Amino acid sequence: MMSIRRTLPLALAAILVLGTGLAAAQTAMPAAAGQAPKAEPAKPAADKPDATLTLKIGDPKLKDLAMDLGAGAILSGRTGRPVGFDKMIDEMMPARIVHVGETHNSMPMHEIELQVIRGLYAKDRHLAIGLEMVPVTLQEALNKWTAGILTKDQFLREIRWYVTWNFNFGYYEKIFDFAREHRLPMYALNAPREVISKIRMRGWDALSEQEKAFFPGPPDLTNQDHRTLIRTVFEAADIPEAMKGAGLDMMFEGLYRGQSAWDEVMGANAVRAAQAEGRRVVVCVGSGHLLYNLGLNRRAYEKSKLPYKTVIAVEVPAGKKTLPVSRSIGDYVFGLAPEEKPAFPEIGLAFKKVDNLENLVIDAKPAEGAAGRAEFEKGDIVLSVDGKTYTDINELRMELAKLRCGGEVKFKVLRAGAVKDVSLKCEKAAAPAPAAEKKQGG
Repeated sequence: MMSIRRTLPLALAAILVLGTGLAAAQTAMPAAAGQAPKAEPAKPAADKPDATLTLKIGDPKLKDLAMDLGAGAILSGRTGRPVGFDKMIDEMMPARIVHVGETHNSMPMHEIELQVIRGLYAKDRHLAIGLEMVPVTLQEALNKWTAGILTKDQFLREIRWYVTWNFNFGYYEKIFDFAREHRLPMYALNAPREVISKIRMRGWDALSEQEKAFFPGPPDLTNQDHRTLIRTVFEAADIPEAMKGAGLDMMFEGLYRGQSAWDEVMGANAVRAAQAEGRRVVVCVGSGHLLYNLGLNRRAYEKSKLPYKTVIAVEVPAGKKTLPVSRSIGDYVFGLAPEEKPAFPEIGLAFKKVDNLENLVIDAKPAEGAAGRAEFEKGDIVLSVDGKTYTDINELRMELAKLRCGGEVKFKVLRAGAVKDVSLKCEKAAAPAPAAEKKQGG
């Protein structure tokens, strides 16, 4: 889930998405079939530093040291100094696994992933790509894609992209195209979402033997630095006052179980990918799974001792020349300027299927995105969209993913026995919000 745009309380929303009570903070992983990505978590005030960027955890030699990161810079955590892109790639060559963090709805971060893949491929064509956004149950669809068997639309349907992951495929398309063009294997790293949720809610012992088989074993919950990181993220989130109190620790423990299981399975599958054909693997994953080399990167190394490097990107707020970050936060840290406008509009609609009804149903009254400005209501039955009937969530979301700023689609819905017309309009992107107001992704 999760990467760092500074205005994030690093609410590495990949963690928070696992908590039903914090559903409003999710961004990293879609919560349920047909659900639109939610609003990103609230940020600290502009004058309040983001504690998750300067924690004294991770590498004992680096954790008490900080470096000043500016937009456009690449800093080496090891030296605390700028490093050129080509030199960074050269330094990565001994690594068998290269982890690159992303915020899922940040195009600049996906461009960094592609740059790293291209840079490594230019030096060593024996490369593969590992993907957080695909569960291992859908590996065959990835195989068909890289073999050139499926068109893009066929692939999106077979993998059920907009139910499995949800973020616009356009964020990832260049990476998928590069892998296909050069026949680079792509490996699914994740477990099915419902299994992770089961661990969070009920613990390891609640899993069936079949569900346990996705994992190398029970997730380790004892790393104190990692617990500090996730607890800091958890406490930075905008938790409703009514949820605070005796149950908060219990909620955190559930979230931490889920996050640890997530890291455990992806770390193990990254190792399997590296060992399958002896290829170097570039892992594309939310930064929250990588920060301070404590997440899936640590777990993969502990299991295999395969050398690795980690790349993190941090958004430097507008108006700030530099931003202090811990030298232990990653091996290489990119500084990014704020995006002027989103690459793709936020739709904000969640759909569900109900028994004995072919039509899709609006799952909840939308509060965010283009749908939040439209007149949808919870329980609206979708009769048609631009005159076409949809019975499959993925199919409708594929169509809505084509919508761009300034565009419009027209819904016909059934509400309380009456047919209503509802327009979904994506307004043209406004000027970027000040850093204190801008929402942050994970």
